[in-house]
Amino acid sequence: MERQKNEALVMKAQIEGHTFLPLPDGLHDDGHHDNAEGSKVSDLKLLQACDWTIIEWAELVSEFLQQDSSQLVVDGLKPLPSEEFLFWKSRLKNLLFIQQQLMSSRAQQVASIVQKAESVYWSTLRDIYRDVQEGVKEAEDVSLNLTPLQEKLEEVEQMEYQQLRDNMVSVLEEVHLVWIRSQFYCKPCRMVVLLQEICNLFIHLSRKFLRGEEVMRGLVSDPGLVLDDVRLVIWTLQTFKEAYSQIRTRLEVQNQSWDFPSHLLFFHLDNFLQRLQGIQEAFSVSLQLYQLDQVLLAGVSGSMWTDVVQDLYQDFLRHVTALSDCHYDPTDPDDQSFELHLDQFQVQVSDLDRRMVSVLCRALENCSVSSSAAKLVSMFRFVLDRPLIQDQVRPYLSQLVEMVLKELDETELLFYSQRERSETFSRFTPAAAAGLCWTQQLRLRAEDSLRNYMTFQHLCVDSAESHLVLQRFQQIVDLLQDFRDRVRSDWSSQLNSDCGFILEQPLLQVNQQGMLGVNSSHKLEAVLRQLRYVGRERHMQLRPHAAQVFTCRDDITQTYLGLSHLMSCYNQVESEVLRMELPLIQGQLQDLNQTLSELQRNTWGSEAVQPLVEQQTHKVLKFHSSVIEARVNMEAMTHIIQGWAELHLLQRSGDSLLESRATQSSYRRIRDEGQELLRLTQVNRSLYGATDSSESWIRYLDHIDDKVQDGLFQLLFRSLHFLSDNMDPQSCSAALLAVSLQLQETGSMFEPSVGGGLSDLLTTIITDVYTAASLPPRISVGRHGNYQVLLQQSPELSALEQEVMQHLLHVREEAEHLRAGLDRYSHLWQSDRQGVMQEFLTYSRQLGPEELEADETPPTLKDFQREIESLHILNREVTHLDEVIVLHGWLQVDLQPFRDSLLSIIHDWKNMYTDYLLDSVSDSLQQVTQRGGDEESSSSSGFPLTETILLLEAAGVELPEHLSAQLQC
Repeated sequence: MERQKNEALVMKAQIEGHTFLPLPDGLHDDGHHDNAEGSKVSDLKLLQACDWTIIEWAELVSEFLQQDSSQLVVDGLKPLPSEEFLFWKSRLKNLLFIQQQLMSSRAQQVASIVQKAESVYWSTLRDIYRDVQEGVKEAEDVSLNLTPLQEKLEEVEQMEYQQLRDNMVSVLEEVHLVWIRSQFYCKPCRMVVLLQEICNLFIHLSRKFLRGEEVMRGLVSDPGLVLDDVRLVIWTLQTFKEAYSQIRTRLEVQNQSWDFPSHLLFFHLDNFLQRLQGIQEAFSVSLQLYQLDQVLLAGVSGSMWTDVVQDLYQDFLRHVTALSDCHYDPTDPDDQSFELHLDQFQVQVSDLDRRMVSVLCRALENCSVSSSAAKLVSMFRFVLDRPLIQDQVRPYLSQLVEMVLKELDETELLFYSQRERSETFSRFTPAAAAGLCWTQQLRLRAEDSLRNYMTFQHLCVDSAESHLVLQRFQQIVDLLQDFRDRVRSDWSSQLNSDCGFILEQPLLQVNQQGMLGVNSSHKLEAVLRQLRYVGRERHMQLRPHAAQVFTCRDDITQTYLGLSHLMSCYNQVESEVLRMELPLIQGQLQDLNQTLSELQRNTWGSEAVQPLVEQQTHKVLKFHSSVIEARVNMEAMTHIIQGWAELHLLQRSGDSLLESRATQSSYRRIRDEGQELLRLTQVNRSLYGATDSSESWIRYLDHIDDKVQDGLFQLLFRSLHFLSDNMDPQSCSAALLAVSLQLQETGSMFEPSVGGGLSDLLTTIITDVYTAASLPPRISVGRHGNYQVLLQQSPELSALEQEVMQHLLHVREEAEHLRAGLDRYSHLWQSDRQGVMQEFLTYSRQLGPEELEADETPPTLKDFQREIESLHILNREVTHLDEVIVLHGWLQVDLQPFRDSLLSIIHDWKNMYTDYLLDSVSDSLQQVTQRGGDEESSSSSGFPLTETILLLEAAGVELPEHLSAQLQC
């Protein structure tokens, strides 16, 4: 039973990772064994059981103590530091558990039995006690000293990967402290295992950061970002190795060196770094070759070579896509699949390099100038550092050097061929300045050639070529500099002579046109322009006269500009003077001439010229401003007056007829602009400085007054001419005025009447036209009466009025003829309908004027039908009358009111006959109802009922509802 219990406890302990020490059978509680101790010692069976138990304990304890944390490393695994920390914590916990078992009462009974029996296993038991005690001491020491390192590594595991590098030294410092503080852990074998585990940890964190199988997919998605991550990992791990070397060196100084080989520590780490180097190379090459997509070659064969490069690029894309589609973890150094694919990729890249060399060499052969070669080298710079390409391209670089030397020779030849032909430099720049600019351009050209050479200089291995290019460039620079120095000297001498001449010249002179102007203006402008270019030359030395002008060139420029503006203003006033304004400004012009004569006595070299010019310029500009403003006002007045002639006092409305009165907006404009004319004249009086009573001012106002009168005449003439033209049958295109023909009790008549009414309308229109001339105020102060009174006396305008009235007389006759023609319907509105009806009922017709008496003959239905049909004929005839008739080409007559009234009268006549028949039908139906019969009967007037109803229906008359109801009954 005891054995089975021990076996169960052993199995349970193994499951929990503990070492259980089984007890022998036959042991009892402590108190019972004390009373029978002598008998138990002599019990050989129990002693034998205790011996076997000690042997088993020794095996269990020895097996446990022989366990070592390096076993995982020996087995070829890659444990992390956490395995080391867990090992020692578990070891300490298990040793304490074993120690607790050995100190139990039953274990003490076993010890007491074998000791008293002087068993040979008593010493074995004592060794067990000692080994366990030493093991506990060791485990406690190691666990205590590894704890800070464990905490540091756990902290590192929680960091962002970018922070690891800064913590490498602190991690190894903790390892160093374990080495110098731990009594039992300072053994090379244990430090090798610990450092290997730390390396494994950093490898694990690095692979986790790089996302394992996703690394190579970055070749096509974002190679730059992944390459940065790979470089960061390599940098971080190399930092760890550097930190290890620093700690190791420090320990050697302290005589506590780690004397174990470093390759034992970094075996896996170096393999991992080597793998990362391969990945980095693949990404670096890919980033270089991705730039092939941007290559665009120019020239005759550029399109062809560009297509070749694009084919290379497409092949590269296929290769890099194949490499990125790997289904393994390339960061695992133990997996050789990546190495095979990487080797294949490198072979493919080498093939692309050879094809690229062919393109590049042929393109370099086609380069005719160094700038093209430099652009080509810059374009392919991303692959020129590749050894295969660099070796193949190097022979072509000698040709590029020769090309640069040839360009430098051409620059020198161009200088010698053009240096004496200054007209080729520039047509719009001083010859000396243009020559300096030309030589500067030649220098820039040489510098461009040198700069192009510097683009591919690093690819050249022959230093003699580089020295030759630099020497040739310096020769050209020295040649150009000598020429520039000579040009500056000659320019300074000529400029000094020109400046001396200018300083002696007077400011003003009379020009060839007889007008006063700035003296030597063209030569002065040329000198000032040259001085502007002199200011740009830092090494130009000026002689006395040129230096004097250069020093005060701003003042001279201001003086020249001021004088030029002054004379321009003065000459503008004098040359463009208006006839009517000359008397107003004659006195001021004489004063200005005296002022300008003072300027003629000064030269360009005189002192205090600029203040004098500014003073005189102020007077001239003030006078010029006043005169020009007055002239602008005169132009504004002329524009206003001319604008009146374009006004439409008479115009057609939307329906093409003349509006009855001139537009109020035109009146308002004429009135307002008339006031504006008056205001502008007062402004001009102030600008000219004239008095109201001066004769010259009165003549000026009379001149403006004549313009106003002429403008108003044009306005009235145009308006009356418009009216006359639109009333002339030969020239009018549409009706101008409209009347309507009305039918009243007294007969037909025009509204308004063609006689007095239309005449009054035209008179009003003409009066309104003349009224426009009364709106502007009179400008002249010596003339009386408004403009309307004067213009009404104009023969031209009176003649137009007579033409209008003559047209009115002609249209009046035609209108009366029209009205007379429509009087053929007068019997309809003049006859007495009741009398006519009574006469019809008596005689069945209307008696003629000569018939005084006739036999009474009552009408029949046919008589009624005859009268109704005659009215229908009249109705159709009137309906087809024209709604509008245009008389004499300009008077529109509206006939619709007359027609509508006449149709209403015809309708009343018809109703007179049909109402009579309706009454007859009503009486007949009433008689039939009273008799109660259903036979055909006649009406009270003797008309057959059915025929009467049919006649009414033919006439378009419907029976009332009560009569229709009686018929249905």
